[in-house]
Amino acid sequence: MRIAGIEPESIVDGPGIRFAVFAQGCPLQCSGCHNPGTWDPCGGREVDVKEIIAAMRSSVLANGLTLSGGEASRQPGDCARLARAAHEMEWDVWAWSGYTVEALIRQARRDADLADMLDQIDVLVDGPFQLTHRTLTLPWRGSSNQRIIDVPATLRVGRAVETL
Repeated sequence: MRIAGIEPESIVDGPGIRFAVFAQGCPLQCSGCHNPGTWDPCGGREVDVKEIIAAMRSSVLANGLTLSGGEASRQPGDCARLARAAHEMEWDVWAWSGYTVEALIRQARRDADLADMLDQIDVLVDGPFQLTHRTLTLPWRGSSNQRIIDVPATLRVGRAVETL
C-alpha cells in the first residue's frame, strides 16, 4: 500500500484514540486541502499491508481505525484488508473521502475491491473539502457540505443515511 503516513494514536481523526492511515494519492486535489502532500500518487512510501496490520495489533491505546488521505478509496483492496483486520480486533472503521457516498456506490458497481471496502466501513465522512464552506465548528468535517454517513445503513436502504 502506498501511504503518506500513519498516526498510531490520533485523537483528531474520529472518536476515541484512532490508528490513522493516510493513503497516498488523490485525484481530486481540493483547493485548501489539509493534506496536499498526499496528492501525488507516486509520493509517500510503499508499506506491506501485513506490516500495518501488525502495527495495529500492537497498539495498546487505539480503539478504532481511520482511513484518510489522500483518497483512501483509490486503494480499496488494501483499505478493505485493513478494515477487516480492524473489525477482527473489534475496532470501528471510519473513512474520509472527497467523493460522495453516492458516487462511491456507483463506482463500486464496477469495482469489487471498492465494494468490499465500503462493506467494511462503519462511518464515512464524505464530500470534497470546499474552501468557501470551511468550518471549524462541525465535528470531523472541514467544510459544511461534508456529511457523516452511516455506511451499513446506507447500503441497506440504498440512500445516504447521515449520523451524528
